[in-house]
Amino acid sequence: MEYGMYYLEQVTPYEAISRRMNKVLASGRTRFQDYFIFETTAFGKVLVLDKDVQSTEKDEYIYHETLVHPAMLAHPEPKSVFIVGGGEGATLREVLKYKTVERAVMCDIDDELVEMAKTLLPEWHQGAFDDPRATVITEDARGWLETHPDTYDVILIDLNDPVGEENPARLLFTVEFYELVKRRLNPGGVVAMQAGMLLLTHHHQHPVTHRTVREVFRHTRSYHNYIPGFFLNFGFILASDAFDPAAFSEGTLETRIRERGLGLRHLNASFIEAMFVLPKDLLEAIQRETMVSTDALPFYLTEEGEARQAPYQP
Repeated sequence: MEYGMYYLEQVTPYEAISRRMNKVLASGRTRFQDYFIFETTAFGKVLVLDKDVQSTEKDEYIYHETLVHPAMLAHPEPKSVFIVGGGEGATLREVLKYKTVERAVMCDIDDELVEMAKTLLPEWHQGAFDDPRATVITEDARGWLETHPDTYDVILIDLNDPVGEENPARLLFTVEFYELVKRRLNPGGVVAMQAGMLLLTHHHQHPVTHRTVREVFRHTRSYHNYIPGFFLNFGFILASDAFDPAAFSEGTLETRIRERGLGLRHLNASFIEAMFVLPKDLLEAIQRETMVSTDALPFYLTEEGEARQAPYQP
């Protein structure tokens, strides 16, 4: 083992990941969160927000393809997309691969983080912020959706986990928020979101999120993928009122990938189909979950990963 600087990421109170740092690129605090960016040999640049690794240079494409493309491929012709969060610009980058997209709106509350990403994380956004089809808004996404009645074919929710009772992101994981998202979808629209790590011994975000989304949308489907930079399986959700977004055959997916000229690095049609196959313990956790997150009692995660409900008091 080489001596040097290491970043110790506390995954749970009982487990941690140690990452050897070659160089610290930036650290500090925006109005909303702590940030830390460093370089490693294995994963390149690493972005940390509020002490949790958000993505790494070498494998961010795996997470962002997994979040974006199942929803975009499920829609027959996505022309308008709204992104909740996504400050690094990589979700926006994946959306703009679709030539049918005429308008992509990214809304992230942290303007300082977005500006920093433009300068320090070009490997993530790859110029997406400069695309004429892109609009970047640095405001609270829920407030924006409430006051702007524009509708979209696809809405992508790319948020930090609601860890801690004082976390304002709790109000972006409630029935009322998903009802707002549903009102902002065009007929035939689809929504996708990241929905927490699948470490069921400590983290129970995914079953609660699935149960809450199911209160709003007729079709709610969980899927998952292994994200190397997290050393974990991560959960995602697709939802739509119009159709089952996971019911497409491998042949249909393959045709759409080819016709849309996507040039994906990680996903292909057969793997997308496979991501919707859930292990028994996860299925059972989803089936037995009864907690529904609401504005009156939004859920949050404790440091131990337990899901709790309590009124949110800013």
